This record gives sequence, C-alpha cells and structure tokens, in this order.
Amino acid sequence: MTTRRTGLREQKKQATRVALREAALRLALQYGPENVRVDDIAEAAGVSPRTYNNYFSSREQAIVAAVTAEREERIAAAVADRPAHDRLADALADAIVEQYTEPDDHDVLLLITENPSLRDAFLDTAATLEHPLADAIAQRLGDTAGTLTARVLAATVAAAVRAALHQWLQPPAAPCATGGLVVPSGSLPDLLRSALAALAPALDAADKLQDVQTG
Repeated sequence: MTTRRTGLREQKKQATRVALREAALRLALQYGPENVRVDDIAEAAGVSPRTYNNYFSSREQAIVAAVTAEREERIAAAVADRPAHDRLADALADAIVEQYTEPDDHDVLLLITENPSLRDAFLDTAATLEHPLADAIAQRLGDTAGTLTARVLAATVAAAVRAALHQWLQPPAAPCATGGLVVPSGSLPDLLRSALAALAPALDAADKLQDVQTG
C-alpha cells in the first residue's frame, strides 16, 4: 500500500513539473520571458507560487526545462544501452550529439538565443548530466574503476558539453545590429564531438581497466 501511495505521489510531482515547464514556455513565447512572472506561471499551471518554488528556482529555469526536459536521463540511458564492446568515448559522444541536435523549434531556439538569462540557464543545464552519467558510466565499467572514477569522468563530460554550448552561443565580439540576438556559430555536433574528443584518452583508459579486470 505504501509503495502504491509513493508511486502515485511521484506521478503527481512529475505531472506538476511538466505542467509548470510547459506553462512557462507557453507564456514566454506569447509575452516574452521578461514579461512573465513566477506567479503567472504558477497560475497557468494551476498551482501556488509556493509550489512552483519547490520545482524551479527561477522563471528562466522553468522555461529552459521545457526545452531540455529529461535530456540527461535519455543520454544516460543511451550510454547504458550501448553494447559493452563499444568504446565508452563513442557511446558518450553519440548519445550527447543525438540528444543535443534533435530538430529544434525555431521559435524556441530564438527565444533562448536572444535572452542572456535564458542563455545562461540553458548552459547551466549541462551540469544536470553529471549524476545520471556517473551511474551509466559505473554500470558500463561494472564499477571496476570505482564510483569516484565514474563521477570524475561524468563531471568532465558535463564540463566539456557546457564548453561546447558556450562556444556555440557565445555573443559576438563586437556590437552588431541584432538587438542583443546571439546567432549560434559553427556546427553544434562538431563542437560537441571536438570537446568530448579531448576526454577520449581518459575514457579509453577506463575501458582498458575494465577489460583487464574482467578479462
């Protein structure tokens, strides 16, 4: 009985989170993010502002969450599902590039690139990769390298993803007539793969350690 109540409670919490982030994005697209208050988002989702604060710390976080929803879990699942004989470096790069370069809604991408606060919040989402990835990496390595190694590798992967996103969304060096709009520069898949390639030696070493201990 307790398990069922716990399951229903988690489902309700997830539904509330979805309602809040969808309301945040809808209002931001309709009125502009700077004209949306937390109270507006809470009202549109049918909850109190206090409840809102249990899920998101700012309107920017909620808006960006609508774009990046569960991305970190999908990446971790894709890494864990890859065949054991695949390179960890390849599994990570393929999963991250796939999830970060899905077809984006043009209006949503424009919303993020033209608002500095949303750009910062979008960059910060890279940090959410760390914990799910640490679990997926530890699972692939059979925990032979130790949980600390998995956590360190996951943290460096998250940092590499953030660096690639920052490069992609960096403001122009000189003022231009775009009214603050930042036009994404370069190929995001190429930037992600280039950033992650720098970590390949460490990831390959973890693979070899696992092979030695399981061989």
